[in-house]
Amino acid sequence: MWQAISQQLSDTLMFEFTIREKVKLPGGDINQCYMISDGEQRYFVKINQKDELSLFESEVDSLKELRHSDTVFVPEVVHLGNCKDAAFLVLNYFPTKALNTDEASFNFGQQLARLHQWGEQKEYGFDSDNYVGATLQPNRWEKKWHRFFSEQRIGWQLQLLSEKGIELGNSEAIIQAVSDELAHHHPTPSLLHGDLWSGNVANSAFGPLCFDPSCYWGDRECDIAMTELFGGFNNQFYAGYASVLPLSSGYEHRRTIYNLYHILNHCNLFGGHYLDEAQSIIEEMLS
Repeated sequence: MWQAISQQLSDTLMFEFTIREKVKLPGGDINQCYMISDGEQRYFVKINQKDELSLFESEVDSLKELRHSDTVFVPEVVHLGNCKDAAFLVLNYFPTKALNTDEASFNFGQQLARLHQWGEQKEYGFDSDNYVGATLQPNRWEKKWHRFFSEQRIGWQLQLLSEKGIELGNSEAIIQAVSDELAHHHPTPSLLHGDLWSGNVANSAFGPLCFDPSCYWGDRECDIAMTELFGGFNNQFYAGYASVLPLSSGYEHRRTIYNLYHILNHCNLFGGHYLDEAQSIIEEMLS
């Protein structure tokens, strides 16, 4: 595998790249992550099974879309490839540390707001389906936000749970309740990071860096809501965001609905207490 990575990277870079240093990095539960170097150039490599190439293909699409916006700083795609027993994605490498300073947090808040202002899109969705974590995320284009979110976000997660024999209530009633809650909310479609928790943002020598996106065009509040779901963002991040693009009235109510999507995804991935949390939110919404 490493010989294939070295050879394919050499072909892409158009100079011989021999891996002389290889350091395993902390990562999520999905991919193996490494820093590789030839003694001069360093790259970040994500590795998975060969049949998981589509995970990396969708990540490449999202990273390229974010780079095209020229608003947030993301890693550059160097090479996407596979060999006999693995699929891999090579990105440029940045030493990072937690996004825990007021200045960096404020700056990232402003950058995210500018991302949400960028572009002109009249519908919700994306040109291709992608993944949130390891879960397929459908992105069929839809004109009505309440229909997109209730069906392709909440409805999809409920379907996946049902296929595992897990029922959190009457799916049609839950989908309808979400649709009703959002029926009078008509946000301008914004390009979203899509998986914006604190583990997917860091500080670098070049400023805030975000990665592992699951992009689609949707309500900007979905990104903000997720930053509050697991914590890790300080007040200066929200101040920076509001200095460019203040949140709309009613966000606090919609936040719970938007985060239900990620909680349901965690139900599908991990089960456990997330099932109880999702059940509680659904029961309160239906009542």
